[in-house]
Amino acid sequence: MRIVIAGGSGFLGVSLINRLQKSHHDVTLLTRSPEKARTFLETVRIEFWDAKTKDALPGILEGADAVINLTGESIAAKRWTQQQKDRILSSRIDSTRAIVDALGLTKHKPSVLLNASAVGFYGNVPEGEVTESSPNGDGFLAAVCARSEAEALRAQEEGLRVVLLRTGIVIDKNGGVLRKLLVPFRFFLGGPTGSGRQWFPWIHLQDEINAILYAMENDRLAGPLNLSAPGCVRMSEFCSAVGNILHRPSRVHVPGFFLKAALGEMAEPLLLHG
Repeated sequence: MRIVIAGGSGFLGVSLINRLQKSHHDVTLLTRSPEKARTFLETVRIEFWDAKTKDALPGILEGADAVINLTGESIAAKRWTQQQKDRILSSRIDSTRAIVDALGLTKHKPSVLLNASAVGFYGNVPEGEVTESSPNGDGFLAAVCARSEAEALRAQEEGLRVVLLRTGIVIDKNGGVLRKLLVPFRFFLGGPTGSGRQWFPWIHLQDEINAILYAMENDRLAGPLNLSAPGCVRMSEFCSAVGNILHRPSRVHVPGFFLKAALGEMAEPLLLHG
């Protein structure tokens, strides 16, 4: 298959591209930093894209079999000032809108658009479970997910199958959240944040990639797809499992007030809420 990936130079995207290449797919990466991407993706076709405008996209998307949109400013890269929140929101809406608009200008269209979203769509859920049919919740992250998904769904009007990848926290020992989480455990300071009772929907990197490939190739799948490990665990349960594996205690609770002081508004949806 000929696959175009937008914003695939991060933790998930690089692993996904490597997997696709091993399966002999033809991959084109769209990124704002081509030179940086070429340092670790030497054999991939890389095209510059500003993640905003559609001008150059129709020619790149023409004749592709699938488009995977992973574009978006990192949620946790910086403190959430109003300017940073605007950047997070616009990076997802502008990029998705440009891709969908460009698809409308192609003659031979891809069959599927897979668009990155997150379980943050559901907002804070203190108790119980949610399904793909559950409505979006309250708060900034839920609004970001809902608005970017709405942009992606416009591709249905162009005849594309649209899959909304509502992803949990992707973990792998070599990167992502888990790598950062392991540091305090190694110094015997590991433990849950806040009360520890918030839900922690996680998924392993390889399962995430497998699910994306399955959704890409299975034309029966469309709409929202929750990507999370089976069975719900609380933050305290997850940290306890990490502690057991590392033979370290998991008793040090990081107080909510400390996280709010250090991280500001992002502390609640990212670390204190489920």
